[in-house]
Formats: sequence, C-alpha cells, structure tokens
Amino acid sequence: MLAIIGPNGAGKTSILNCINGFYRPQKGGMIFEGQNLHHLPPHLIARMGIGRTFQNIELFTGLSVLDNLMAARHLHLKRGALAGALYFGPARREEIRHREVVEDIIDLLEMEPYRKKVVGLLPYGVRKRVELGRALALEPKLLLLDEPMAGMNLEEKEDMARFIIDIHELKQIPIVLVEHDMEVVMDIAERLVVLDFGKKIAEGEPDEIRQNPLVIRAYLGEEEGTESNH
Repeated sequence: MLAIIGPNGAGKTSILNCINGFYRPQKGGMIFEGQNLHHLPPHLIARMGIGRTFQNIELFTGLSVLDNLMAARHLHLKRGALAGALYFGPARREEIRHREVVEDIIDLLEMEPYRKKVVGLLPYGVRKRVELGRALALEPKLLLLDEPMAGMNLEEKEDMARFIIDIHELKQIPIVLVEHDMEVVMDIAERLVVLDFGKKIAEGEPDEIRQNPLVIRAYLGEEEGTESNH
C-alpha cells in the first residue's frame, strides 16, 4: 500500500494519469511486469491488470450499481456479440460466472441494498464505493486510487478506509493511493512518496515521513529560524 502525497499541484494525479495512459511522460519509462507502458493506450493498460478510480466520479449514472460493475467485466468476455444476443449455452454460463464475481464485490463493499438502484440517484459516498467496485471488477493486479475519500464525511471516510484495507489484505492487491487526508494516509499506508512541484522529495514509512524536514517545509512553508520568547 503506497501513498503518494504532496501539496496541491505537486503532480500526484499526473503520476496516475501517466501510469494508465492518459498522459505521455516526456522522458523516463514505466515498467509493469517487464513491459514498458510508455506508448500503450489506456484500454491495453487496463487489460494488463491496472485498475483505476478518479477524483471526479466517472460512472454510468443511468445504469444500476449491478450494471456498472458488470460493464467492467467486458475485458474478460470471451463470447462475441451474437452469442451474447442469443444468450444460450456458453454465453449464458459465462455471464453467470461474471455475475458471481460482481456479487462477491457487492458483498465485500456492503452494497447489497443498492444492487438494483440507479447510480445517479445514490448518495455521493455510495457512488464513490461503486466506482471502487467497478475498478475491482476488472480483477486488477494493481489498483490506482485517486482521492477515494474526497468530499466524504467522517463516517464515510472510515468505511472507505476499511474497504481499502480489506481489498489490500484479503485480495492481496497492491494499491497506489493519492489522498489529501493525512490522518487516513498515515494510518493505512505502508510506504509513502512525497512530491513537491513534480519532484520526489522523500520516500519511506509513515514515521520517517512525519519527521522529515523537507516534507514539513513543503507542507507548512519555510521553518522559522528563531524561537519564541514566551
């Protein structure tokens, strides 16, 4: 569980956009399972096993929770459009298998009451959960989470933190997390990378990062060199 932190504009989301193909870095490389991602389009990167959530919720708002999660299974479909339209034999068995995967995710993220609800009518915190579920439905080997708790109240943040930990521990999926809530990050991340104006200024475990003077300076500005007389 790696967290990428830094002040606004440090380049955190840009890193995720480079990894999953939305941005093209001007130099350097990104190696995933021995393959350079540099020139691959987003759909091929997703097919390689990199799932993603976004700062702004990107869901099919007119579809149900179940349909949104099933849409993410398209990368794993083996049968063609004709077989799917006939919905008989192999195509039917395949859909049942995909449905089982989706139902497990619904159970994991405690979305049973919303299974058939239209996503656009759901509370904000639940929609963030649906987006996490859709990323999971890809069966990713690596999960990129871009501010999964942004805009949430305390209770929603606690739930989301618990789900992220469960995904990491139960499904053994490596996670790269971008998040502004430092209390949450320090609690759940195993390692942190700190960016400032596009450059890495620190990397280490939470306790190391808390005490790093470069990190303190980046977040709080230059430290005063004098002590108070009070």
